[in-house]
Amino acid sequence: MISLSEEEFDAAVGDALDSIPSQLLDQMENVAIFIDDEPSAEQVGQHTHGHGGTLLGLYEGVPLTERGYGFAGVLPDRITIFRGPLQRLSRSRAELVRQIRVTVVHEVAHHFGIDDQRLHELGWG
Repeated sequence: MISLSEEEFDAAVGDALDSIPSQLLDQMENVAIFIDDEPSAEQVGQHTHGHGGTLLGLYEGVPLTERGYGFAGVLPDRITIFRGPLQRLSRSRAELVRQIRVTVVHEVAHHFGIDDQRLHELGWG
């Protein structure tokens, strides 16, 4: 297991977001990004996808592809990155930083309506 300080982990998530083309980031609407230590039992029970069944990140909201004209005045979509599972999964700092990036990109893709199957086809699964 590799452990980063909260500041280092937050910076790695920020770097992952910065690696996403600005044309896409500019289109993200009403999305809040959080970092939690662990997923709740409810989150794990509702979402079984992840690396080997481990929940590394989670998108909760309505993808842009499913929003209609009347979609307004709702709480922000939520992307949560889970520090504990990502650190336990990684054997080196470089592997952890890479997995953080993959997880961030994966969850942002869900905001754009890209499902797990297509992400796997693109090599982001």
